[in-house]
Amino acid sequence: MTTGMQLRDVVESDYPIYFDLQRDEVASRMAAFGTKDADAQAFAARWKNGGLLQKAIVEQGNVIGYVASFLYEGKPQVTYWVARSHWGRGIATEALAQFLRVFTVRPIYASAAKDNAGSLSVLQKCGFAISGSAPAFANARGEDVEEVFLRLD
Repeated sequence: MTTGMQLRDVVESDYPIYFDLQRDEVASRMAAFGTKDADAQAFAARWKNGGLLQKAIVEQGNVIGYVASFLYEGKPQVTYWVARSHWGRGIATEALAQFLRVFTVRPIYASAAKDNAGSLSVLQKCGFAISGSAPAFANARGEDVEEVFLRLD
């Protein structure tokens, strides 16, 4: 599938856009595990110090999301976010697939709320396999949810 999106290196002006994307209440609730940062500056500071590789998702010159990797408990994780206005077009799947061709560390891990069927589908289309699940506090929902863990070898 070709969506017309591209990945590019992250620039400073991307961080406030990412922060705003994660403040979309509908998208944040779906993701369940959104930002805990109080403001865009705190968000940017955390991202600048925590990523292994970060890419902006761009379509027609506009930043519409990101895909990135970071270490969690010493293991490489992948995360992504696409603006809700762009859901359902295969952008997340294409962005993650492109990212995984550049970021070749394996195994790599991911997680998603069990009821986030879209995200689980994206991960599985990109070769991730479910490796387990556990209850976890979803800060964007203010309650525990079942978090599904995935792995790509």
